[in-house]
Amino acid sequence: MTVSRIAHHLTNPKKALASAAVAAATAGMVLTAAPAHAATADSATEARSIAHKMIPSAAQYNAFSKIVEHESGWNVTATNSSSGAYGLVQALPGSKMATAGSDWKTNAKTQIKWGLDYMNSRYGSPTGAWSFWQANGWY
Repeated sequence: MTVSRIAHHLTNPKKALASAAVAAATAGMVLTAAPAHAATADSATEARSIAHKMIPSAAQYNAFSKIVEHESGWNVTATNSSSGAYGLVQALPGSKMATAGSDWKTNAKTQIKWGLDYMNSRYGSPTGAWSFWQANGWY
């Protein structure tokens, strides 16, 4: 490729990317994008902020946060490859969270609401759920 053609491709981002992909393929390399479901620091921070607003008690928030950190790392789209558990609180099946909202697959607030309801109904509170988690490694 001549210098003038390279310069032309650099002025057009789509062509530049295509050229880079062809060059990489020619060299035996593969270009891949990050997975669409990977949690970003911003999305995890946003989910934590939402949970803080929904759980005013520091003790309850801390317990909830510990569970979510262990279960999903605050990744709203986390999926357990063996069980199929899904989301921040690893609901199984994930579709259970539809009772909290139709946007359960991607909305942290919906998943947090469902998780809180689950922890409160099954364990009495997030601290009860965390105590169970510590004893059993799941909740």
